[in-house]
Amino acid sequence: MRRNARVITVSDRSAAGEREDRGGPLAVRLLREAGWDCAEPDVVPDGADSVEVALRGAIAAGAALVVTTGGTGVSPRDLTPEGTARVLTRDVPGVAEELRRRGADDTPLAALSRGRAGVVDPGGVFVVNLPGSPRAVEGGIAFVVSVAAHVVDQLAGGDHA
Repeated sequence: MRRNARVITVSDRSAAGEREDRGGPLAVRLLREAGWDCAEPDVVPDGADSVEVALRGAIAAGAALVVTTGGTGVSPRDLTPEGTARVLTRDVPGVAEELRRRGADDTPLAALSRGRAGVVDPGGVFVVNLPGSPRAVEGGIAFVVSVAAHVVDQLAGGDHA
């Protein structure tokens, strides 16, 4: 099974060098600790177009799992879900719902996350949007790694375990 992951940080300020990206490096570290090969995060500005291009690039680079951080809220520039929708073949709504449910244990604002999760066919890539805060990334990655190996195995034709 391919255990290649990519992280994409979506933030106008981080892309412009005005704010340190804390969520992306944290996601990379946690994915590596969970046994995934993961390059340093890509940082792109907010917007559906930049997210779509970055996702397509991560998929072309051979990622089996792509996690985005940031851009899932309700601000006018928070368009990560829209860019992700352009790439996904099939939604896996239960993953996004569970991320929001778990996030609500920390803050009621988790309900405002519009993050998506799904797969990209052909090629079998699992894509998950996380909010950008380090706390949301930490909790989100813990859940993502609990299901990602199974999803990637299933996408590669594995049998149900």
